[in-house]
Amino acid sequence: MQSADYHLHISSDNVRKTTTAWLMLGLASLVGAGIFSILLVLARTPAVQKITPFIDFFRVALVVHVDLSVLIWLLSMAGVMWSLSSSRDLPVWDRISLLLAAAGTAIVIISPFAGAADPLMNNYVPLLRHPLFYSGLGLFTAGIGSHLLRSAVTRSGLRGTLDGTGALQFGITLAAITTAAAIAAFIASWAGTPPSMEGAIYFEFLFWGGGHVLQFTHTLLMMVAWVVLAHASGCRFELTPRLTLAFLVILALPVITVPFFYVAHDIVSPGHRLAFTELMKYGGLSCLPLGLAVFVSLIKADKPDKQYGLEGRYLRSALISSLGLFAAGGVMGFMITGLDIVIPAHYHGSIVGVTIAFMGLSYYLLPRLGFGELPPRMAAWQPYLYGGGQLLHIIGLAWSGGYGVQRKTAGLAQGVDRLGEVAGMGLMGLGGLISVIGGFLFLVVCYKSIRGRS
Repeated sequence: MQSADYHLHISSDNVRKTTTAWLMLGLASLVGAGIFSILLVLARTPAVQKITPFIDFFRVALVVHVDLSVLIWLLSMAGVMWSLSSSRDLPVWDRISLLLAAAGTAIVIISPFAGAADPLMNNYVPLLRHPLFYSGLGLFTAGIGSHLLRSAVTRSGLRGTLDGTGALQFGITLAAITTAAAIAAFIASWAGTPPSMEGAIYFEFLFWGGGHVLQFTHTLLMMVAWVVLAHASGCRFELTPRLTLAFLVILALPVITVPFFYVAHDIVSPGHRLAFTELMKYGGLSCLPLGLAVFVSLIKADKPDKQYGLEGRYLRSALISSLGLFAAGGVMGFMITGLDIVIPAHYHGSIVGVTIAFMGLSYYLLPRLGFGELPPRMAAWQPYLYGGGQLLHIIGLAWSGGYGVQRKTAGLAQGVDRLGEVAGMGLMGLGGLISVIGGFLFLVVCYKSIRGRS
């Protein structure tokens, strides 16, 4: 028997509209990311890469793909959850925030076709060195920052007896706090980075600290999504709301060390970089208590019965795929020894694990936002297809990384000539193509639900 009700409720018509708007923005960013991901997979797949006419476009496509699929999509889903945890309606503020973010996203997508090139391959927020691209990212940042401030002003407080929904809303509030900490880290890095620096190295130091902190936001919100999916699909998630809240607090706790990193190390010092690397490597283990609780609920779960029906099946498939891929990415993080493609194997596993959780949350929300029913069979297989393809993708990357194949390269620059390297990159390419199909099916499922709006 469930110990508490772990649902995310829609409290008003304005919350419904605002949540829907941020969800649509997230889906639009995935459409753009999907287009650019096709170019990326072709640029790295043996045999195909030799006849692909877009190899020179690889770095530009990589920049836009990463920003759309890692930055804009994930923060748009944060916007979805911040909207759901609001206790007051501020429709004008909501429109301004959304319009800023949507305009910025549109500019990021079209900028490569409007002359923006000169890619800078720094970590976390890669850039196209062009005023148009900068303006797009700036507008999106302004929109998400405005929505974050609005969330802080109108967040749902803990009143009376703590229930499951209240614990989840507190987790969402923690994610808002870690996002604010990430913004503060970006500002501190900007203030402490020597103005004489320029190019990729400047932005590497600028985004290094805040980029690491932002991963705690994504992980917190993924854990909230896991609990929702576990409860809604009939898993035996038996933690009390108080213990669930405590585990969410434990997950966010490592972020309190960040100010000390800025005091103890210069921004451009090796110690600064190492501190944040260690924060992500070992601080990320703080997700284990709640993650293990969700895993145990899956192990103990029966098949979705009549009470949970078809919805229970596709929500649980999203939960299983997300949990498995996130765990695989975490394990690969401890395998990193250099600058080879084990690094993207790690973060593809982790970030795509978060993405699948948000896909499952989208499936959960669409009917509750007033859209039509999802095609149940397609919705149930899509997470397995997408997650399975990504698993092959990261195994291929890690395999080839063992041979020293470098990251952020394509075509002949990869130096892939030995059988083991070719096999690993071929597996990567196959997994990537399967994952692209799975990602496309996600958009199809969402389209079918949106088209059937009641």
